[in-house]
Amino acid sequence: MKILFLGDVAGPSGCKAVQGYLPQIKKKNKIDFIIANGENASEAGVGITEKNAEDMFNAGVNVITSGNHIWDQKETIEHITKEKRLLRPENLIEGTPGRGFEIYNAPSGEKIAVLNLMGNIFMKKCEDVFRTAEKIFNKFRLKRDADFIVVDFHGEITSEKMAMGHYLDGKATLVIGTHTHVPTSDSRVLENGTAYQSDAGMCGDYNSVIGMNKENSLKKFFNNKEAKKHFPSLGEATLSGIIVDGDLNTGLAKSAKQFLFGGVLKEVN
Repeated sequence: MKILFLGDVAGPSGCKAVQGYLPQIKKKNKIDFIIANGENASEAGVGITEKNAEDMFNAGVNVITSGNHIWDQKETIEHITKEKRLLRPENLIEGTPGRGFEIYNAPSGEKIAVLNLMGNIFMKKCEDVFRTAEKIFNKFRLKRDADFIVVDFHGEITSEKMAMGHYLDGKATLVIGTHTHVPTSDSRVLENGTAYQSDAGMCGDYNSVIGMNKENSLKKFFNNKEAKKHFPSLGEATLSGIIVDGDLNTGLAKSAKQFLFGGVLKEVN
């Protein structure tokens, strides 16, 4: 079972690249299931609209995860209650609309569970992420309740993500970090069989400041009065993520490889 996870889809450039290239990427790499973090997919580069989600689903994405920007487009509050393929962090305050964990049926018949978490350090206030993970994994088990389990850890710092990777090693198929928009080169299979990468990066224009127009961002850092509200950079996007080959017998990872396609970043062989 080959699972492709794509990092934060950022603005129009990221959406355009997903729509234009994902079908051929899926075919070439024989991908069975695709998950993408879509919390920055809107035209403004923050939040996700219903149209953004539908465009991603039509391009081949099976599940969309998110993070701290999930509510930046007001329509999402209503849409997420109806669309179970769109997740928000599971550890948001109790009573938050939507869901952060769901089990899906892959086209080939396997059950794939996806858990969306958000870190506690330098992020918006939410419930304890480790206790939330503990609660989920005490209830749901790999190969008992789902054939594969993928965890999107949307967080700011690598130590928090790494700690979660080690905690879930042997319990999940993949633990993948999102949020920083910068891909890390530590993709690997941990000692107990869980694939891991500290951050998947983004699907967006890297000739930017984490997806935003670089000239305007510099003006903001210099406190220039001419600076405008952040807006996305619209150059050619790189699709960034990870491809994991899951073992149908154990639900764990046989291999994990960083994925980069197009734009200014080059795949590491």
